Amino acid sequence: MGKLDLRLYLVADMQADHSHDALFHQVIAAVVGGVTVVQLRAKNLSGRPFYELALALKQRLDVLSVPLIINDRLDIAMAVDAAGVHVGQDDLPVPVIRRLWAPDKIVGVSTHSVAEAKTAVAQQADYLGAGAMFATSTKDNTTALALRDLTAIVAAAPIPVVAIGGINADNAAVVMTSGCAGVAVSSAVMGADDARAAALAIKRSLLV
Repeated sequence: MGKLDLRLYLVADMQADHSHDALFHQVIAAVVGGVTVVQLRAKNLSGRPFYELALALKQRLDVLSVPLIINDRLDIAMAVDAAGVHVGQDDLPVPVIRRLWAPDKIVGVSTHSVAEAKTAVAQQADYLGAGAMFATSTKDNTTALALRDLTAIVAAAPIPVVAIGGINADNAAVVMTSGCAGVAVSSAVMGADDARAAALAIKRSLLV
């Protein structure tokens, strides 16, 4: 996975009623504020619009030397030559992704238990996303993961773990006590009036 910095991982969730310009503005402002990795999630977009969005975003992020991860859609990740892809438990298995894509590409996997984490590690995932830690507006029907469970996942995984779900400047420092490599944020930054300031506040909280 090289030197991928997972400390402040932004999930840019593109909704059907959002404009590309609005998403770009928030993402770039967040990167200026300290975001180190960007994942593009666009569950409501079909192939062509998702491809065009991802390509345009990657071109902007390349200038800033920030890697782009694509949520779920391996075809889009391959088409735009993204840094990697992030998959859930019901998405393409890691071994299939490895067979289809270049071996140097990053593969992240969402996990909710030690058992899922061990499976992802055995399948050669590069990092894990663990959560949801707190209630979140970006996903429905999520069950909160206790801090002790996150700590257990971190202890069981020899690869980096990123905590996700409802994380903001007020709770990020507590989450980091688990030993995780970083935190993934979405609405706390993407929904902020000032995305740069929101990202900076979370980044500063990680140093406490």
